[in-house]
Amino acid sequence: MAQAISAEVQKVIIGKSHVIDNVLINILSNGNLLFEDYPGLAKTLMTNTFADALGCDFKRVQFTPDLLPADITGTNIYDAKKGEFTFKPGPLFCNLLLADEINRAPPKTQAALLEAMQEKQVTIGTVTHKLPAPFIVMATQNPVEQEGTYPLPEAQLDRFMFKMSVGYPDRADEDEILARRIARGKDAVDVDVITDPARVIAMQQACEDVYVDPALRMYMVEVVSRTREDPRVLVGASPRGSQALLKTSRAAAALRGRDFVTPDDVKAIAELAIAHRIILKPEHQIK
Repeated sequence: MAQAISAEVQKVIIGKSHVIDNVLINILSNGNLLFEDYPGLAKTLMTNTFADALGCDFKRVQFTPDLLPADITGTNIYDAKKGEFTFKPGPLFCNLLLADEINRAPPKTQAALLEAMQEKQVTIGTVTHKLPAPFIVMATQNPVEQEGTYPLPEAQLDRFMFKMSVGYPDRADEDEILARRIARGKDAVDVDVITDPARVIAMQQACEDVYVDPALRMYMVEVVSRTREDPRVLVGASPRGSQALLKTSRAAAALRGRDFVTPDDVKAIAELAIAHRIILKPEHQIK
């Protein structure tokens, strides 16, 4: 099933099979994903294509400086006929949310995603509303050097399972993109529905059965612990980082058709799962 999903997405996203596999690993791990890249590199298209192939409800929110928390979570609206407040859900109530250019919104709005990303629920007033399952946030952000951006706080960065880049296509792949556009005669690409939310949840649960040897488990702990001991590091990866290693290495093994994790599975995803959780000391950030 996972291979069929990957193959369907690759019909749309050309030459990025490793990126597609990593996004799929993130989805199988039920994690949130942060893309950091420049505009025009198919981040939105990739998210939308995954939503179509997975048969999931997809919503997109363009983050801007004037976006309010209620614009994404929803709000209570007074119903004059009933004489009571009713909850109007925001775009957060979906299976796959694209938070586009998340670092263009002020911190208060960014923080509105925190509870949803971690707890899979939203609290409005005194009432807690459960989000649909599965619920995954795929956010994009511009490099912090660009003007008009607000760096994501550490607490929010830590809630992303992976931070990754799509990158530019090479010449051959870019030529293939143009050739396919000419052949189909339209911008839109037709995507077949491969699965549905219930089966996505079943695939996520199946990853829980992937075996992790105790020695390999200690290897994960050692990798994360070393980030806290390095003299160049101000803040190392939290235990959430080691949990991310565990979940994503299991998903990586399952994607490759195995029911056990190998050291290569851990090595392949370690940078994506850990690097964004590390804060260097100022003098080393300059270097």
